Amino acid sequence: MGYRAMFAAGFAVGYVVGARAGRERYDQIVKISRQVAGHPAVQKATQTVTTKTTEFTKSTVAKAPDLAKSASAQVPKIVSSAKQVAADHLPSRLGGKADARDADDVSADGHLIYPAEDGQATSDGVRYTTGGAA
Repeated sequence: MGYRAMFAAGFAVGYVVGARAGRERYDQIVKISRQVAGHPAVQKATQTVTTKTTEFTKSTVAKAPDLAKSASAQVPKIVSSAKQVAADHLPSRLGGKADARDADDVSADGHLIYPAEDGQATSDGVRYTTGGAA
């Protein structure tokens, strides 16, 4: 989106400057641009860039299948790792690993219990102690 805004701003500035400069200035700019484009050094640089770009594209296309295979070989490892991390963070009733954190997080009536700093937790305005209902 930033490129569009920059293009529009450049177009507007160019239009205003061009309109003020007039047709003579436009013809002068076109003449100089053609001279620069026809200069041997510019022609050589253009040819070099074209050649290097073509070589780079061909080598990248040749390497792409191998990179795709190695990336696809990593997917099962990444999925396994993600499953392990998810299981470590899920409570035991949802298929995760059980730990001391999820033992007292739901009251007997199914409401969530939010721990407080004073050692007591509340659920819907009712205070619970860490040992059970108060």
